[in-house]
Amino acid sequence: MPTYEYQCEACGQRMEEFQSMSAKPLRKCPECGKPKLKRLIGTGAGVIFKGSGFYQTDYRSDSYKKSAEAEKKPPEVKSAEVKPVETKSAETKKTEMKAESKKKSEAA
Repeated sequence: MPTYEYQCEACGQRMEEFQSMSAKPLRKCPECGKPKLKRLIGTGAGVIFKGSGFYQTDYRSDSYKKSAEAEKKPPEVKSAEVKPVETKSAETKKTEMKAESKKKSEAA
């Protein structure tokens, strides 16, 4: 039900009235009592959509939905692609460094 705006031509009183669209316009001013009330042309209220079905994504094609789902899923990782990380202890590193310096001194 819309809200209508009225103005009295006799006293200038302005008011709003919540009425159904089929209701007849008011004529009698509640302030001065004269039958000079006129319904004004209002700007109206914004349209309010309630319920489902009003979103842009609700009307997407099936092909778009399938490609969007594919993009959301993380890529599958194959076990052959994953390589274990080698870690060396401090002792192993020292031994390797000694072997390298020994090779250098023998070569010289």
